[in-house]
Amino acid sequence: MGTTKAVTDASFTSDVLQSETPVLVDFWAEWCAPCKKVSPLLEEIANEMGDRVRIVKVNIDENPETARAYRVMSVPTLTVFKGGQPVQSVAGARPKGDLVKLIEAAL
Repeated sequence: MGTTKAVTDASFTSDVLQSETPVLVDFWAEWCAPCKKVSPLLEEIANEMGDRVRIVKVNIDENPETARAYRVMSVPTLTVFKGGQPVQSVAGARPKGDLVKLIEAAL
């Protein structure tokens, strides 16, 4: 059973870039209303997809280096990393089905 995990600038390399499993990174902020809509969907997807994908969250206000490194201009930005590289990305709140498709395209 999956769950989302908070990732920091310090842990991004080990948690995302060195992951054997594809990782969906949710770049978000506390003040972002659309981010709050996406969060429960990501929890559902994490539970449904289990070990096929890891879902992590990066608070851009607390971890500006990572957000800058990947040119996150708006939140939420959802980026799938595979083999240490960003392979798919969308900005803005999306329906659950779109998020699943984004992940499955990278598997």
